[in-house]
Amino acid sequence: MRVATWNINSVRLRMGLLERLSDEAAPDVICLQETKTIDDTFPRAAFAAKGYTHQHILGMKSYNGVAIMSRLPLSNTGHKNWHNREDCRHIFATLPNNTEVHCVYVPAGGDIPDPAANDKFAHKLGFMDEQAAWWKSRKDKKPKIIVGDFNVAPLEHDVWSHKQMIDVVSHTPVEIEKLTAWQKAHNWYDAIRHFVPESEKCYSWWSYRAADWTASNRGRRLDHIWVTPDLQPALKSHIILRDARGWGPKPSDHVPVMVDIG
Repeated sequence: MRVATWNINSVRLRMGLLERLSDEAAPDVICLQETKTIDDTFPRAAFAAKGYTHQHILGMKSYNGVAIMSRLPLSNTGHKNWHNREDCRHIFATLPNNTEVHCVYVPAGGDIPDPAANDKFAHKLGFMDEQAAWWKSRKDKKPKIIVGDFNVAPLEHDVWSHKQMIDVVSHTPVEIEKLTAWQKAHNWYDAIRHFVPESEKCYSWWSYRAADWTASNRGRRLDHIWVTPDLQPALKSHIILRDARGWGPKPSDHVPVMVDIG
């Protein structure tokens, strides 16, 4: 089973890129963030034409939005709201093998890494705190996968320069602390770093602001796939589809991140 996560930055604008992903990588499950459309205008038929007939979506106009597109049946679908907001950031479903899949879009947090001065940053930290508390309370042994744009690059080599990024939102110590607490709360295992050693650079996002993103290569690993420990032995391979950052004419600033689970 191949599971993909992609912050698509508008599903209707970039449906052609998703069709290309389907053709070239053939994920069984595609989890999307920033779909940016209400449910009534989500391109369900276009996904179904590619075999993704099982769909769970939660969207809003112009902002946020998450979706799970699957070639495998989905059951027990639902969603969660966090930090007193109904802003379409977390959905889940169960696959036929009883694995529970969660698709999460963590708030970006704005530009100022100070919760007292920046409500967006406070929201981001609160969101992660609540995630950690909820996952700590989950005592069931069901296998789980959680994926999405977590908007935090936690490790030194998840950013192009640890020294220059340490005060930049997405790599600040407090964000790393909150994300790590969330990861530990349910004993999540970082599936990408299973394949890519922590000593190696690993990115999934390159800013639109770069005149030439390939030349500067100032990336960050913001998109994550975590699994419960029982799924760790089943991890077979991974793909970070870097070339998709150049898929034109209007690429997402994120690329698809995928794992194969046997």
